[in-house]
Amino acid sequence: MTEIILARHGETEGNVEGVYRGRIDVNLDEVGVKQAELMGEYLSSLELDAIYSSPLRRALDTANLIAQYQKVDVQVSNGLVDLDYGEWQGLPEREVKKLYQALHKEWHANPDRVKMPGGESLADVRERAVGVIDDIISKYEGSVVLVSHRVVNKVLICSLLGLSNAHFWNVKQDVGGITTFTYAGGRFVLTKHNDTSHLKGMRKYVLSDF
Repeated sequence: MTEIILARHGETEGNVEGVYRGRIDVNLDEVGVKQAELMGEYLSSLELDAIYSSPLRRALDTANLIAQYQKVDVQVSNGLVDLDYGEWQGLPEREVKKLYQALHKEWHANPDRVKMPGGESLADVRERAVGVIDDIISKYEGSVVLVSHRVVNKVLICSLLGLSNAHFWNVKQDVGGITTFTYAGGRFVLTKHNDTSHLKGMRKYVLSDF
């Protein structure tokens, strides 16, 4: 049996300000660093076989803080990098609503039909991220953490549950949230979703699915 732990990176200023990050390489903010430290403490009860991370700093720094409690190094995987938002990257939500009104509505109504202008579609993300999962279940039988992004995690959750990308908005994944699957006998089983119990003691406890 393999345990797949999907972890979303900690908070960044872009999360707080409602800015589309995508491939922009932003750092964790002070709250995000604390969230990552608490995630590491929470997962320290497990002896992880591997830690995989998106190459972007917000994910990689989160993964390295988790790794401080483990005996394995972080493996960087380009398959876990965030959705390329193309022309939306660096823009706040309010600007995207004005500049790309029709596409923004379609993104929230039919996300599986949208390809970001100059960027990717959810199908593109799914293909590369599922490839990472396939590689992991062929190599490991213990617990593996994948530190990634909202879009990647939501697409993977849909995929592992046998759902299409049309269900993207039916899944919530907060910053610092953890979703866990077990894999055995060719089947993925969801055992925990969007667990943020490790963050409850924080003075600032405002989580975001943006």
